[in-house]
Amino acid sequence: MTKGEKAKNLFLSGCNCAQAVSTAFSDEIGIDEEILKKLMIGFGGGMGRMREVCGAVSAMTFIIGAYYDDDRAGTYARVQELCGRFKEEMGSVVCRELLGLKSEGPSSPVPEKRTSDYYKKRPCPEIVAFAADLLDSYLKENPK
Repeated sequence: MTKGEKAKNLFLSGCNCAQAVSTAFSDEIGIDEEILKKLMIGFGGGMGRMREVCGAVSAMTFIIGAYYDDDRAGTYARVQELCGRFKEEMGSVVCRELLGLKSEGPSSPVPEKRTSDYYKKRPCPEIVAFAADLLDSYLKENPK
């Protein structure tokens, strides 16, 4: 199973976007899956459903920091490169833009129910799969 498939399955099983991507890399960073889910919960929905930076992008950033022993400038360079690749393919790193939403500002903090209609209107399963596969490729291209 690819990292993208694992992240997508985690999302489809109820994890938010940030939890799904980060948890797919629990072995690589040596952090228990349940702890990762707890740590990443607030990043879902573009930071607490405020629809800002996509939770999948936040998770990639978290994993970069946890995986490499870089200084701040090195970490920032890796994050900028990876996020640039994401943006090039997806068009944005901003949740509301990825979802095609027009309004800014916080929405309800209550997540929508995960129904078949939810999945029909949300590209999130594909976004988390893409983010996880992109991150996996980056880690392989740039070993520790």
